[in-house]
Amino acid sequence: MSQLILFNKPFRVLSQFTDRERPDNARATLSDFVTAPAYRPAGRLDYDSEGLLLLTCDGKLQQQIAHPKSVQWKTYWVQVEGQINVEACRQLTKGVALKDGMTRPARASLLTPPDIWERQPPIRVRKTVHDSWVEISITEGKNRQIRRMTAAVGYPTLRLIRVSIGPWHIETLKPGDHRYLSLS
Repeated sequence: MSQLILFNKPFRVLSQFTDRERPDNARATLSDFVTAPAYRPAGRLDYDSEGLLLLTCDGKLQQQIAHPKSVQWKTYWVQVEGQINVEACRQLTKGVALKDGMTRPARASLLTPPDIWERQPPIRVRKTVHDSWVEISITEGKNRQIRRMTAAVGYPTLRLIRVSIGPWHIETLKPGDHRYLSLS
């Protein structure tokens, strides 16, 4: 029987247990929140992104979750600069041209601002520029893909929260919290 750890990765936490670039431990890592020496992340989540990160000690399951050929839908709540519209969502669902090629078609829909935790530090607020939310689901994981996609359609990302990977959802986990899940 395999086990997963569902972890709500806070903002500015590395998706690894040690910081190889800064051995002075200046940046927070998974080891500041989870004690599970045999576990490894199944995929990654950028330092400045938040939300669901899956960890497992089963190499086969890790590969099944993280490998692009497994086609796991990953869903994000994205706060963007400006008032995103239906046309921008349509563009995202068709695929967006990035410097490293076209993205696969995504799922995208306007989102009412979700009832979520405050980010520390908070998002900068500009009185002259409004923000809005969009839910985006993708099956690939190019470097900083969601951020680059929203920028390509004219709406830079301010905040990025992954809420699900395949059948696993962040549910009620608060930033820094985790729970174990046994898989049969």
